[in-house]
Amino acid sequence: MTSFSSVPSGSVYDPEKHAALMVDYCVSAQPGDRVLVASSTLALPLVEAIHRTLLMRGARPVLRLEYPSQQEDFLRLASDDLLDTLHAADLADMESVQASIRILTPQHPFGASDPTRQARYTRTIGPVASARAQRRWTLTLFPTAQGAEMAGLSQADYEAFVASALFLDRPDPVVAWGEIRTRQARLIERLSRADEVRIVAPETDLRMSVKGRGWVNSDGKRNMPSGEVFTGAVEDSVEGHILYDLPTTFQGRRVSGIRLRFEQGQVVEARADEGDDALQAALATDNGARFVGELGIGTNHGIQLPSMNILFDEKIGGTVHLALGKSYPETGGTNHSALHWDMIRDLRPGGQILLDGEVFQQDGVFVGE
Repeated sequence: MTSFSSVPSGSVYDPEKHAALMVDYCVSAQPGDRVLVASSTLALPLVEAIHRTLLMRGARPVLRLEYPSQQEDFLRLASDDLLDTLHAADLADMESVQASIRILTPQHPFGASDPTRQARYTRTIGPVASARAQRRWTLTLFPTAQGAEMAGLSQADYEAFVASALFLDRPDPVVAWGEIRTRQARLIERLSRADEVRIVAPETDLRMSVKGRGWVNSDGKRNMPSGEVFTGAVEDSVEGHILYDLPTTFQGRRVSGIRLRFEQGQVVEARADEGDDALQAALATDNGARFVGELGIGTNHGIQLPSMNILFDEKIGGTVHLALGKSYPETGGTNHSALHWDMIRDLRPGGQILLDGEVFQQDGVFVGE
């Protein structure tokens, strides 16, 4: 496996600028804070920059580094006891920090893990994920060589893509994220008056109630990049069918052509053109895995192309995504699950979002913008 552990001089992507955004804007690290930084060794330039930045802010960095195939090895070799039992120290680790920064490092190979074992392990570490959600947390990505390959871009173009998505190519990224926040606040003002959302596109006609639910302005604090507004649909209200037309990866597996049909909020039919075994295993994670935990609308026009990475693709301006599984409590959602899988539909080639029957977005463009 090829490692990419440096950034060429002259690259538009700057790990130091990225680190400052994560530490100061995303988690607002304060003197004395214990901040967990977790990634693989592929992200060493960014990990080093974040470590230095945290120290300069008076925070206490805690580094958790994995080798690139460590998770695959664990899922392949771990005993049933290791796979199904959470050690108290793993939970105590997360409970001991004030904030966490996780860094994704896109890498091959696809299909390395047994999806059934992955689903079991996801259940096991559910309490750790819950503890992390109760603290300041953020998730970002380092532009690896394999990420560039997966996106179909050269290394230089992929670094430029990542920089643009995070607004690192702007003079002041924080100002740019403030502009996103203001624009999304206007969208939420209209969305908050709606009782029903309907998504219509080829092979897609899906309705759901959002009555009484809150919309969240996702402005890069938790996901970097961000650029979405999201809520939790009323759990038993989702009806209809949807084709998710953007291929993606889920827990190391390539999955594409996902088709779901819902009745009374629950997935009653599901298939994928590619990676169907991963889809079926995810749906069997637990009782909440067949229900929608999140409805999100992407607004980030700094991201134009899909890159086979959910963190980026769900934010593309003109897309919509629904996550199966865990709800975010701040939306009023009540679905509980160890699963949270965002699936993405691109509405730019032809599609609508309707609010109480009125067109809110047409072909990826918000009405009135």
